[in-house]
Amino acid sequence: MSDCGCHVEANNKQERKTLWILLVINASLFVLEVITGVLAESTALIADSLDMLADMIVYALSLYAVGKSRQHKNRAASLSGIFQITLAVLVLVDVMQRFITGSSPESGWMMGIAGLALLGNSFCLYLVSKHRQGEIHMRASWIFTQNDVIANVGVIIAGLLVAVLDSRFPDLIVGFMISLLVLRGGVNIWREARLDVGNRGN
Repeated sequence: MSDCGCHVEANNKQERKTLWILLVINASLFVLEVITGVLAESTALIADSLDMLADMIVYALSLYAVGKSRQHKNRAASLSGIFQITLAVLVLVDVMQRFITGSSPESGWMMGIAGLALLGNSFCLYLVSKHRQGEIHMRASWIFTQNDVIANVGVIIAGLLVAVLDSRFPDLIVGFMISLLVLRGGVNIWREARLDVGNRGN
């Protein structure tokens, strides 16, 4: 008996549903974090918001790739990595600028908004964990959602240290570390996509 493809279609439907939820949550958190990050003069929050923006792009590209060929999925993952790398560089530039010009991060805003983001991203991580062993476009979503959770925890710690030490440097340090985290994730998924293309060609 030939396979009717029902299992594949059901899997594609579930992937689309998961990615749409992730996209909406990250879009909401991005708007919230970028506004409060600017108002609170927090490099860590701005870095985290740009990480959210990068993830929105990742989820949108993954949505495009659902149900398409392996070539399209590799291309989506590769582009996701490039966007992550680009935004990581932008965050590094912001960190250096604030290190030179100075800043006065508001610790309360940092911890409160990062706490909300942690709740949202933990839920996203739970949803996408069901697809972490899937194809590369879904593995990319899993990797970047993990990074989100780590970044959120980092911002909360930075806010606490800003309050305790009465210093802006924890904010700058965590912003720098988040940018490196995003950069590493982008490079890893880009390499994985390229490796998958090479294996397919052999």
